[in-house]
Amino acid sequence: MFTENANRIFTRAIEDYHRWDDVDHAIDNPFDTGSLDHLLYRKNWIDTVQWHLEDIIRDPEIDPAEALRIKRRIDRSNQERTDMVEYIDSYLLDKYRDVVPMPDARLNTETPAWAIDRLSILALKIYHMARETERGDVDEEHRAACRKKLDVLLTQQVDLSRAIEELIEDIEAGRKYMKTYKQMKMYNDPALNPVLYGQKKQ
Repeated sequence: MFTENANRIFTRAIEDYHRWDDVDHAIDNPFDTGSLDHLLYRKNWIDTVQWHLEDIIRDPEIDPAEALRIKRRIDRSNQERTDMVEYIDSYLLDKYRDVVPMPDARLNTETPAWAIDRLSILALKIYHMARETERGDVDEEHRAACRKKLDVLLTQQVDLSRAIEELIEDIEAGRKYMKTYKQMKMYNDPALNPVLYGQKKQ
């Protein structure tokens, strides 16, 4: 199944990252360039690095200049994350380009790739919550609470995976159709962010 493969790739990317646990470590994507697996691995690697950047920036003792540098890096990461979602959607649009939607075909609330984005983040939550259940520097109450949260996350992964499978099946059968809207983020655009274009007038 599509999501079984995606979840396996996400787990591999997360485990590969944690071999070094270094936000500056270069990605070593094991899948062929241009393949869907390559896109899925890269997508999750970006998410994993950003997860840890979000941890770092919350250090109460962090130097303000370093915090600003990381915040700018997180902004770039968010842009890359959005780009990867669009690449995955483009891949799927091309794959199903010959499918003729039924006359009563419906549009889903989100594209498959944005649902896959949530699945990637969910894999990270599962990995880190599982680590919390194994900590030796906390009491059993903490570990027990984390085990309950982990059970919920695992159930959510099953449910979300099933929903994605059903969406893809509906697209393949023409019961639903894909429609994408390219990113229109304004805060990164010097022509649309008033703080940025205001500086040009000064």
